[in-house]
Amino acid sequence: MFVSWIHFGSMLSRLLRSRVPLVLQDVKHLATTDQLSLNVVVCGASGGIGQPLSLLLKQSTLIKELALYDTVHSIGVAADLSHVPTLAKVKGFVGRDQLKDALKGAQVVVIPAGMPRKPGMTRDDLFDTNASIIKEITEGIAEAAPKAIIAVITNPINSTLPIAAEVMKKAGVFYPKRLIGITTLDVIRARTFIAEAKGFDPMHINVPVIGGHAGTTIIPLVSRATPSVSFPQDELEALTKKIQEAGTEVVKAKAGAGSATLSMAHAGALFVIDLCRAMAGDANIVHCAFVPSDVTELEYFATPVLLGPKGVQKNLGIGKLSDYEAKQMQEAIPIIKKSIQRGVEFVKKG
Repeated sequence: MFVSWIHFGSMLSRLLRSRVPLVLQDVKHLATTDQLSLNVVVCGASGGIGQPLSLLLKQSTLIKELALYDTVHSIGVAADLSHVPTLAKVKGFVGRDQLKDALKGAQVVVIPAGMPRKPGMTRDDLFDTNASIIKEITEGIAEAAPKAIIAVITNPINSTLPIAAEVMKKAGVFYPKRLIGITTLDVIRARTFIAEAKGFDPMHINVPVIGGHAGTTIIPLVSRATPSVSFPQDELEALTKKIQEAGTEVVKAKAGAGSATLSMAHAGALFVIDLCRAMAGDANIVHCAFVPSDVTELEYFATPVLLGPKGVQKNLGIGKLSDYEAKQMQEAIPIIKKSIQRGVEFVKKG
């Protein structure tokens, strides 16, 4: 039996290397202690996104220390993850009085903390609860790890990222290139649905997604998909709507048991591990993300960005749009603007 499990483990390892190279391991980096360098903190590590995200990050050879923070259960989550045989050291921190301890020495802080959606709720309906959570966490970051790269998952991102920015500005430690809203979930959904429609392998498709991360503010640039694809207008509109409403589909399917946690954890890990690769010196790593921006009239907007050692190295802008995509963008701008203003006003009102 022992021999058979070794054989199974070998096969599984080969399978994982061939299919998910960026999430479960970094194939360009051997697992040696000399290469382990980054300290990553997950705030909200006990939740539906936080636990699988932490599991995936534990398997990265680029992470030396993984600190797990939450208001409940994070000590147990850390104990559980510490049994996974990788070199990243895991430590749990529980309760608000341990937030700053969790953040000390952090180079990357990932924030999936917050309440998930329930049936009938939009992402904006989460604002009242999650605004306070993101404000509290970023106040801790401003004091304990002001130069850390902050990667926000907490919804509604169109408002929570501006909240984080305002908190950092208020503390005098706002570094716009170090503040990023993770919208990778929209990209992987676009890849998946286009691949299904065309019979392609989704691992070999890329689709930029710009705008925001809520409903019609999510704008998949199907015209710029690689490899190139085309759809009749009615099919294109249906596909776009499917991508925009994919999160609601999951919320309904889970019938009150949560929102998109596993796919978001996968997307979050893709982004964070690629960010770690960029911080370690790998070049030409591009992701779509909701970031402080000057490419439109808005202070924040999702576009492809080039990642580098200090976060966003370069905003690659919007690029060429089809007439349909340009129309979507113009319709999305006032919606995103309202969400941004809501976040800014939340902090200013105290």
